[in-house]
Amino acid sequence: MNKMSIKKDDTVVVITGKDKGQRGKVLTVIPKEGKVVVEKINLVSRHTKPRKQGDEGGIIQKEAPLYACKVMRVCPKCDKPTRAASKMVDGKKVRVCKHCGAEI
Repeated sequence: MNKMSIKKDDTVVVITGKDKGQRGKVLTVIPKEGKVVVEKINLVSRHTKPRKQGDEGGIIQKEAPLYACKVMRVCPKCDKPTRAASKMVDGKKVRVCKHCGAEI
């Protein structure tokens, strides 16, 4: 299992690719593949067939996973993209912002 600095519900900004500069909330983290699923980022079209009577088929837009190295966490206090830094507080490891030192 790979260690990842990005966790679920973090706000991230995309730093490379077609969605560069867009922000979103992390919905899912896939540490085994080193990927994350971000809300309204990296949308793909999925053509679905109705399986049961009453189901609707058609083209559905959904989020696809993208590599975690393509996103950077945003500090909630200073609102800047920042790398992971950690600090020991009361015997617990806490993530902090590299710019302002606030807890993330």
